[in-house]
Amino acid sequence: MAILNLFKFVKDFKDVPAGEVIFREGDVGDVMYVVVDGEIDVVYHNNLLETITSGSVIGEMALIDQSPRSATATAKTACRLVEVDQRRFSFMVQETPFFALEIMKIMADRLRRSHDHG
Repeated sequence: MAILNLFKFVKDFKDVPAGEVIFREGDVGDVMYVVVDGEIDVVYHNNLLETITSGSVIGEMALIDQSPRSATATAKTACRLVEVDQRRFSFMVQETPFFALEIMKIMADRLRRSHDHG
C-alpha cells in the first residue's frame, strides 16, 4: 500500500477492463504498472503464479533487466493502473529511495514464494 502514496497525485491512469491482457509472456517490456485499483492474474505457462492487488506492481522486472516479459498479466477485475516507463522509474529510484526499497521487497517476496511453492 505504501507505493500507492507515491502516486496519489498522478493523473495519467490507464483503465483496463476485466479480461483484458495487459501484457503477454515474451512481449518486450518498456513499462511497469502500479496497481491503483483492481486485481490482475499473473500466469506462467498456464499456471496462475499470483493475483496482484492494489498497492502492488507488475512488470517491474522488464525495467530492471530489459528482458522480455516473463509471464502474462490479465485483468481479473476492472483495473486502474499507473504506467511507469524507464524515465519515470529511474527518476523514482533516484529521488525516492523508499520506492526502490519497496520494489526490492516485492521482488524478494515473489522470489521467496516461488521457491516455497516450486
